[in-house]
Amino acid sequence: MRIGIVGNYGNDNNGDEAILLSLVKQVTSTFNISSSQLTIFSNNPKQTAERYGVESYPLYYKKGNAVKTFIETFRQNKKVVKKLDLLIIGGGGILMDLYRREAPLYGSYAMMAKQSNTPYVIYGCGAGPLHTSLGKWFIRYMCKHAESISVRDPESAELLWSIGVNQKVEVIGDPAFSLREEGAAAKSDKPTKIGVTAVPYYNADYWPEGNPEIYQKFVESMAKNLDKLAAGNDVDITFFATKFPQDANVTKDIQALMEERAKTTIIDENLLPSKIMEVTEQQDIVIGTRLHSLILATCTETPIIGVSYHHKVNDFMNLAGLDRFSFPIDKLHESDEYFLNAFNEMRTDWHGTLEQTEQLSKKLYDEAMNGTVQFTDALNK
Repeated sequence: MRIGIVGNYGNDNNGDEAILLSLVKQVTSTFNISSSQLTIFSNNPKQTAERYGVESYPLYYKKGNAVKTFIETFRQNKKVVKKLDLLIIGGGGILMDLYRREAPLYGSYAMMAKQSNTPYVIYGCGAGPLHTSLGKWFIRYMCKHAESISVRDPESAELLWSIGVNQKVEVIGDPAFSLREEGAAAKSDKPTKIGVTAVPYYNADYWPEGNPEIYQKFVESMAKNLDKLAAGNDVDITFFATKFPQDANVTKDIQALMEERAKTTIIDENLLPSKIMEVTEQQDIVIGTRLHSLILATCTETPIIGVSYHHKVNDFMNLAGLDRFSFPIDKLHESDEYFLNAFNEMRTDWHGTLEQTEQLSKKLYDEAMNGTVQFTDALNK
């Protein structure tokens, strides 16, 4: 048996690597196979093969322009897809056209599978934004021929239906929740250790379209909110990154603007998912902009506060029933007390906060594990 997985992997985004790690564990456990029987399509095949003990091929073959790249990728990887017993497209926020390449790229894998009579599933994905006619067409095609479709939040399901997807769409949560393990370390008697992640919001080195003014407003508002939290409380703030070095560079800009920077530490390292979970487990609260900093914190039963730079962050916070602790990134400058107020609410009933977080962690783990039935169902059809 050979199972293929395609997504945004091998791109030094350790949120996506957390998803891949969870999928490797889920698939090998579900089918009782070794990781060597997995084929991963990756941005960095050598790294992926060595890290997970899998067979790996390039996600795409760049050739001059988008059309030539599409044709060459299709030609090269269809031969690989044809040998698979099942192809898993997911997870991650890949059902979108923000960067223009995603919908045609992942749609091409659906086409390869369809032409090769290889069953495929769309698994635990996030959808949106979807603005182009071409992007919507590819996503509808992917869904039309998939054996099953699952997404990580209700808003993604609603978006797929709104663009004309008629198939059943299940909400199973993010696959990375399956990384949860029993016996998370106990938190402090009162919250004192605060973990923070930041994203290069409108930074030209990362964002599709850079805007120095928006970026500066973001880092200033983060610095002011963290200062307000730190000023009147005995806390230690630890900055860490899930996308390195880009996120670490942002935290340096934030730290430089803080008056309470003596209470801060930056982990200036490329942390793999297991290390990120070690960091989040050591915190009492995580304030995250990156979605998977929030997800991995929840896996370690650490209460979270979200800064919503993308609808997927807000969608997750809504799914978790934590929308009151989710703050839009473009509104963060409107108050210096967002983090302080959320911190104070959590601290007021700290025991209750920890209990609710533990229950949430278990619930999302169960939902993620239940989603694996799609793998076996696809092969039995």
